[in-house]
Amino acid sequence: MNLPFSERILNFYDSLQIQERLPDGIDIINPYQYKDVRKVCRDFYTKYYNDSDGRRMILGINPGRFGAGITGIPFTDPRKLEDECGIDNSFNKRAELSSDFIYRLINAMGGPAHFYGHYYIGAVSPLGFLKEGKNHNYYDSPELFRALKPFIIKSLVEQIGLGITSRKCFCLGQGKNLEYLKKLNDELCLFDEIVPLPHPRWVMQYRRKKLDEYLDDCTGKLSVG
Repeated sequence: MNLPFSERILNFYDSLQIQERLPDGIDIINPYQYKDVRKVCRDFYTKYYNDSDGRRMILGINPGRFGAGITGIPFTDPRKLEDECGIDNSFNKRAELSSDFIYRLINAMGGPAHFYGHYYIGAVSPLGFLKEGKNHNYYDSPELFRALKPFIIKSLVEQIGLGITSRKCFCLGQGKNLEYLKKLNDELCLFDEIVPLPHPRWVMQYRRKKLDEYLDDCTGKLSVG
């Protein structure tokens, strides 16, 4: 714990490795193997986490190919990384819906510096998956989840160990991500409470007319977290 939070996070991502054999047809998204991703991750985490303060935890599902799968930073697409966080990057500036929601939320809570000073966004599986070239979530088949379970457990324990100061966890996704995280928590007793938040992509795709209501709900839950 002598290292600043930023170095602990970077070491965690650098060490990620899935050793288990996955079902046929599943490819791993591991952006952290690329030099340009490691550079922007260092810039980002040094900017917002270069201290020894604790954080509260928000857990998404796993990286997708257009957000964290490109930048290495959960729910931060290349455009938001540059426009909202001030971190130049050479990635294709394609916008991603989940990132759009998250940065609306972040700005509603005081902006990136304030938000990241209190929260760490991670994932139940910090590496992502593709099947036939499309995003595939860790829970999309029982066979994949069974194969990944040791990796997921190890990753959750290590993320908590980065410096998470609350036994309350916020879960992005009120469906299967919440269901699977609760099952793991029943088994491992990692958290005292898991607070569900709507998944950003679901809101942006299917409930956009009520976007402000969902943002208000999320800020209310996080503010008392």
